[in-house]
Amino acid sequence: MSTNFIQIDSTNIAEEHICCAISDKKCADSYQAKKDWLKKEFNNGYVFRRLDVRAKVFIEYGPAETAWVPITANNYLNINCFWVSGKYKKNGYGKALLKTAIDDAERQGKNGLVTVVGTKKFHFMSDTKWFLKQGFEEVEKISSGFSLLVKKFKKDVKIPKFNESVRDGECSEKKGIVVYYSNRCPFAEFHARASLVETAKNRGLQLKVIKLKTIEEAQNAPSPATIFSLFLDGKFMTTDLSVCMDSRYDKVIGRLKK
Repeated sequence: MSTNFIQIDSTNIAEEHICCAISDKKCADSYQAKKDWLKKEFNNGYVFRRLDVRAKVFIEYGPAETAWVPITANNYLNINCFWVSGKYKKNGYGKALLKTAIDDAERQGKNGLVTVVGTKKFHFMSDTKWFLKQGFEEVEKISSGFSLLVKKFKKDVKIPKFNESVRDGECSEKKGIVVYYSNRCPFAEFHARASLVETAKNRGLQLKVIKLKTIEEAQNAPSPATIFSLFLDGKFMTTDLSVCMDSRYDKVIGRLKK
């Protein structure tokens, strides 16, 4: 197994790909928006590391204090996107990438690592069971189906927690579809601003799309999934971006309402 990993930073991001949406031309603007987002976050100690191949094999993490998720986890590194796809699965790449984050955290004197997952597997979120096998433990879960996992390096340290904004699983708007998204993902803006607009119009549904533009907004969002979260009549429904598509909306929502 080759572990020839590349760390993307401000010096090479213009030339290097960032894995997702590599060949998806309709998401080109969103792809560039993700790169622009990364450039800013590099100044906050953010790390994007990938395998030197044209595939989705990468990890993203950074200081939890500046994470775009509604958690409080002082002196931890927060793992954001973490993806090993296709033929690269079950070849040790996930463990190798995770080790780079662990090594960074230990070198920086952090208390450990933290990450938000679905209590059950959610779209666009890391594999919960895999993390638990790697020594993470669940320290909190909320009614909307999210769990907070922690890998501690020290015994007597403060345990991370979700922020108050996510505890009831609802958003302030109680009618129609409400979506929260950020440029953390190169697919989110296109589908939230284009696909979902048409989907809602076809069903006569009220739609409000809210872009999280700052760390503060993300840390006070009503869902821990700040890449993309869809609420319906005030209730959290899904992180599945495919719900934006006219051909998928009824199937996804219908399944969730059962």
